[in-house]
Amino acid sequence: MDFEETKRKVTYRRDSWKAVLPLAYQSLGIVYGDLSTSPLYVYKSTFFGSKVRLSDSNAEIMGVLSFIFWTFTLIAAIKYVFIVLRADDNGEGGTFALYSLLCRHAKFSLLPNRQALDEELSTYRIELTPATQNFHIIKTFIENHQHLRTGLLIAVLLGTCMVIGDGILTPTISVLSAVSGLKVKIEDLHEHYLLLLACVILMGLFALQHYGTRNVGFMFAPIVIAWLFSISSIGIYNIFRWNRDVIKALSPYYMYNFLRKTGKEGWISLGGVVLCITGAEAMYADLGHFSQRSIKVAFTFVVYPCLTLAYMGQAAYLSRHPSNIERSFYMSIPKAVFWPIFLVATLASVVGSQAVISACFSIINQAQALGCFPRVKVLHTSNHIYGQIYIPEVNWILMLLCLSITIGFRDTIMIGNAYGVAVTTVMLVTTCLMSLVMIIVWQTNVVMAFGFFLLFGSIECLYLTASLTKIREGGWVPLALSIVFMAIMYIWHYGFRRKYEFDLQNKVSIKWLLTLSPSLGIARVPGIGLIYTDLVTGVPPIFSHFVTNLPAFHKFLVFVCIKYVPVPSVPLEERCLIGRIGPREFHMFRCIVRFGYKEVLTESIDFENQLVMKIGEFIRTETHIPEGSSGHEQSMDGRLAVIGSPTPESLKMIPLENGDDDDDDDDSIGAVISSNKSPSIQSGHNLEEAHSAHLKPRKRVRFEVPDLPRVAPHVRTEMIELIEAQEAGVVYILGHSYIKAKKHSSFVKKFVIDVVFNFLRNNCRGPTAASSIPYLALIEVGMIYRV
Repeated sequence: MDFEETKRKVTYRRDSWKAVLPLAYQSLGIVYGDLSTSPLYVYKSTFFGSKVRLSDSNAEIMGVLSFIFWTFTLIAAIKYVFIVLRADDNGEGGTFALYSLLCRHAKFSLLPNRQALDEELSTYRIELTPATQNFHIIKTFIENHQHLRTGLLIAVLLGTCMVIGDGILTPTISVLSAVSGLKVKIEDLHEHYLLLLACVILMGLFALQHYGTRNVGFMFAPIVIAWLFSISSIGIYNIFRWNRDVIKALSPYYMYNFLRKTGKEGWISLGGVVLCITGAEAMYADLGHFSQRSIKVAFTFVVYPCLTLAYMGQAAYLSRHPSNIERSFYMSIPKAVFWPIFLVATLASVVGSQAVISACFSIINQAQALGCFPRVKVLHTSNHIYGQIYIPEVNWILMLLCLSITIGFRDTIMIGNAYGVAVTTVMLVTTCLMSLVMIIVWQTNVVMAFGFFLLFGSIECLYLTASLTKIREGGWVPLALSIVFMAIMYIWHYGFRRKYEFDLQNKVSIKWLLTLSPSLGIARVPGIGLIYTDLVTGVPPIFSHFVTNLPAFHKFLVFVCIKYVPVPSVPLEERCLIGRIGPREFHMFRCIVRFGYKEVLTESIDFENQLVMKIGEFIRTETHIPEGSSGHEQSMDGRLAVIGSPTPESLKMIPLENGDDDDDDDDSIGAVISSNKSPSIQSGHNLEEAHSAHLKPRKRVRFEVPDLPRVAPHVRTEMIELIEAQEAGVVYILGHSYIKAKKHSSFVKKFVIDVVFNFLRNNCRGPTAASSIPYLALIEVGMIYRV
């Protein structure tokens, strides 16, 4: 963990055209890869996935084209580009952005760790508009009913799981559709060879993920631009050569005529039409990497016209060659340019898959931050671009699932059926959350919010019901995957929340802590003890359990809480809260480290140094902290203050070279980390450092108190004692909890807590690995939680 995180996004004015145009160019490769490859499989999935037959009048083709055009216009353009993109959370987008906006403006979060100081964050932006009566009624009604707040969380998790489903289905259908073009030129090519080629491409795609998007992303935008230019050019060629009347299909009348003529079968075929907007959610989910204007410019002037022409061109070709519906895209390509287009199509499918896989990494990291996913290893893949991450466990699970679906189905029709269910579910969840945001955050008229929900929700429900009719033909896949992932996420959040509530109900009062003294058999030993807890106030029960069994604790005691705030990121200077517990002579502090849901808990071997610097800065500025800084339990738990970068008047941290000898400066008040500890601890640390020297060389520093007349004597004395405690060593104290359901609990609860939750805890990364805590300086306190 690192207070002074160096991987930050570059901030500049994104509204200027000098910034918008490069961002719009980059967004073509990252955001629109999935959306732009939809022409590969939309018409095939629409007609082969239903019993609709093409007639000589071309009414079916014209109707499907009309549905594609208006669906693309209403959902992708109007809903996402011009409405949903406005609901940004400090520039970030996605399902969790909507949820965090709601949690900031109302008490919808199920985890009771909200603090008044969180609202003072510069990124904790709240819309200040005149509150309406309907706003108060709906807000209060949801806040007072936990079942509604739980339902809201489940809806968010459902949308999240469907996005993960997209990450599994997008590479499968895109790559399989791309390589199937070989059958056009090599008709006797066996299906097994196509399957083998698709699996090789998929394995290569996932094998490259650990290099990161940046290392392979420089070619993304040119590939997508070449792809869009190619399909739009082919579309124009087909329109003028085969059927110029397809432009009439832009009239909504052809949708009505299609349904009137085809009836139930036409409605079922809409499950394939909805695939034309796969990837539209990425415009909102990837908002944080770009800007509203850049995404709008790229979509309006490049993506929208190019895809419209591509779909119209395919329709024109099919109107004259209805028998080629199975491979309509590749058959409509002029023979002279077939192989270049095939190569670009394959590369474009890989690009689209890459973007969705990266989105899965980001959304799982966000779920983990909100306590909704088991701890996994998160790695930064770029030293320059903040937010590009890689999760090894998730990557290989996604690869295995992709290969299983590819080998199991072998057909883009069934995969398309599954894809349609996932896409429409995600969009319907976004519509529901967006309607709440319009009421709770924007405080718009309820009628307008209901109109938004009614218009777009009815369209998405139409497509969802059509997709659900194909449950047996592959539609069950995203439902099964979502049930499994959502069960994991909800059970993890439920167990995490119950553990937090147990700590909250059984926390030790500050009064009890202040009564501990040597006269009661409690000894204070040299050193600094870092007690990790999820609580933001009070003393966790693991500490009383620790003192009961070992009646001694360190001279300096720090309760460390890693807390995630419902904002995308927390500025470095506002990340750390420090407060004192009890009188000055007790040397007990509370440290709350705040992260946003888009941030990664980085590993740092320099945590001890930074913590000492922060505490030293707090000691120096303690008398200047306003009386109302902490709000809750001020008299008992001390006042919390935001501690930014230390000033020159605070402790000085002087790096030491390997050859420096700290004995040369005996008169200075200093501490050399990992060199002045007791022989047994030092030998253990040397062993650990020798084992990991090739990975993370430990930083050796010395602390000094500045010789300034303005430093009060009692402040100087406590700083000296802090450095001496650092010299004695730092010990990390964590709870090793065993969570069990209460004896009178129901069978379901016992199964969920005792079996599923504990299985997940035992098979995910532990808190020591997640926070990079040195094992040789670790004390784990065993405790049974009866929840």
